[in-house]
Amino acid sequence: MHTLFPEIEAFATHQIDTGDGHIIYMEQAGNPEGMPVIFLHGGPGSGCNPNHRRYFNPEKYHIIIFDQRGCNRSTPQGSTKNNTTQVLIKDIERIREFLKIDQWLVFGGSWGATLGLLFAENHPDHVSGMILRGSFLARQSDLDWFAKLGASRIFPDHWEQFIKEFSPEEQQDLVAAYHKRLNDNNNAIKEKFARSWSDWATRLVTWNLTEQKNETEDIRTIVNQTSIETHYAYNRYFIKENQILYEVSKIPDVPVIIVHGRKDLTCTLESSWLLHKALPRSELVIIPDAGHLAGEPAMIDALIAATDKMAGLLAE
Repeated sequence: MHTLFPEIEAFATHQIDTGDGHIIYMEQAGNPEGMPVIFLHGGPGSGCNPNHRRYFNPEKYHIIIFDQRGCNRSTPQGSTKNNTTQVLIKDIERIREFLKIDQWLVFGGSWGATLGLLFAENHPDHVSGMILRGSFLARQSDLDWFAKLGASRIFPDHWEQFIKEFSPEEQQDLVAAYHKRLNDNNNAIKEKFARSWSDWATRLVTWNLTEQKNETEDIRTIVNQTSIETHYAYNRYFIKENQILYEVSKIPDVPVIIVHGRKDLTCTLESSWLLHKALPRSELVIIPDAGHLAGEPAMIDALIAATDKMAGLLAE
């Protein structure tokens, strides 16, 4: 079974001014003469960490990682101003131009897969291949699975905790209800509902692990992350309904490996299945015992197998 490559340090870090109030943290690792790969983290609202460098052979890959607007080391943290899907796509293109890279492999998981697909549809000439994990198509049905009817049937006890503070009317649109609380002027209200949203999301993401624990304990981080996450969900990810599949023909004819855990209860396997059917050249790898997280052992094994395979395919 594949395990993560040894720890490595970034050989360069950058602070990129977007010109509209945001500073984007970006780093480079691995082989500067290797195959370029852009790593797109999930969320929206989370960020990257040093382990994300370790999914790629550092001798073969030029690894480019960045924190999306308002996330992690990008500033201002938690900011939703000038923060939309369209500007994130522009940020990715801005990084590509900054590094003078013609084409790169797009690697994205969950929301990162959404962003990668949209980037490929908007900038097909600059994509050499794609590796997508736990694909999220950002449709209304995907959002409803999380915040209306779907996972609620599997975890009715935790769902009750998630909705208990809202009236029956507000429960009809929990995304709007949480979005309202997370934009309240009262910090105590923000923190309370940020914690509640985070606890529900963590339950779904970690259910396949032995210990279901929210790794993020710092309340300020939780508020920042959930503020961005609910901002995107409330605005339906700033795209048209089912836009990714409607425009899938714009994705270039390049190798695509789609990896999905069958036990994923955050982003269900149906999304990757539909994507695979829509991309004739794609390979779908279903991991029987894996859930949503990239750090589960079976998922690490599959993702590193995918990056090793893609390195060979793109070198041909």
